[in-house]
Amino acid sequence: MSQMRVAVVGAGIAGLAFAAALRRGGADCHVYEQAEKLAEVGAGVQVAPNATRLLHRLGLRGRLRGAAVAPEAIEMRRWDDGLMLQHTPLGDRCLRRFGAPYYTVHRADLHAALLSQLPPDRLHLGARLVAVTQDEGEARLHLADGRTVAADVAVGADGIHSAVREWFVADWPRYSGQTIYRGLVPVERVPHLPAEPRVRLWFGPDQHCVCYPVSGGRLLSFGATVPAASWEVESWSARGDVLGLQAAYKGWHEDVTRLLDAAQTVSRWALHDRDSIERLSWGRVAVIGDAAHPMLPFQAQGANQAIEDAVVLARCLAGAGADAGRDRLRAALHRYERIRLPRTTRIQRQSRANADTFHLADGAAQRRRDAGALAGPGLDRHQWLFGYDAEQAVATTSRSS
Repeated sequence: MSQMRVAVVGAGIAGLAFAAALRRGGADCHVYEQAEKLAEVGAGVQVAPNATRLLHRLGLRGRLRGAAVAPEAIEMRRWDDGLMLQHTPLGDRCLRRFGAPYYTVHRADLHAALLSQLPPDRLHLGARLVAVTQDEGEARLHLADGRTVAADVAVGADGIHSAVREWFVADWPRYSGQTIYRGLVPVERVPHLPAEPRVRLWFGPDQHCVCYPVSGGRLLSFGATVPAASWEVESWSARGDVLGLQAAYKGWHEDVTRLLDAAQTVSRWALHDRDSIERLSWGRVAVIGDAAHPMLPFQAQGANQAIEDAVVLARCLAGAGADAGRDRLRAALHRYERIRLPRTTRIQRQSRANADTFHLADGAAQRRRDAGALAGPGLDRHQWLFGYDAEQAVATTSRSS
């Protein structure tokens, strides 16, 4: 029996999670990455139960337990006086409720864990995509070095500036008006913050700050947004001005200012998303992760949704069979769309809405937001998000198709 040929563009979290999910199902793929060397940068990422349960099934439980932190709670506070607006318990209560933990992890550690699942000969670096073509029999990736890669299915996991998406969707990233400073601080430099691991957020006019422990609790990862009318540079590693960041948060609660004072270097990143689209596949080509639904980080679900995409698409392709013809392959890709689009569109739009909700000026609307936060603590409000099982969604859709 011949094996389905799958080619993946992009070796980030989405692409590597998809490769791992394919291999778990007994399939194989080759991953093509434009970078000459992998150097997953950035700071922290929050991995909620809807994604950790999938990562555990991919065999990463041990690696994550060693590198990640399981925070005890999410705390939302006011910007000036630190007043608690909402306390959401995590830790053991989250684990009992959803059957999987909530983790905070350095992005590089998550990336390395996923990369460990891919044989070295399946990763091709320095492979920049310049075109995608297809016909009834195959999809083809045309690379800048002149190579052409033929596959039964091509998957774009190449981020918000996806070269794969560009061939099928005429849209562009939308600037949110917000930039974010990201940094890492050794915990010994912030002794004023409680030792108990938590995700802490402070909401204020036009901006907010979030921090949480990563790297086994040795480092605090923070993200601090600052509005900017326009922004040209877009890079995970663009150097930020520490003094400019500290000035932007002058007058905020001392927990925030002392955290930012402890930072020695920061990166600065412009926050973009794209409008939701009605399709995630075209013929033999599909997109996942930020190539499919780039979202603002105001619900901490970008990486989580990429992992869900990866597992769902892998399961749908496995259901089509290794010798699947054109019609079965297209049916599998359409099933992937039906499962993913309603959920990712909802999260994408909510993330965009939170860009306003998080940054309300002090006044009537802010007081209504705060009252609503106080009235809705606990894990019940997260059931639809954290309790979701992507593999179960595939099984349910398959039975009802």
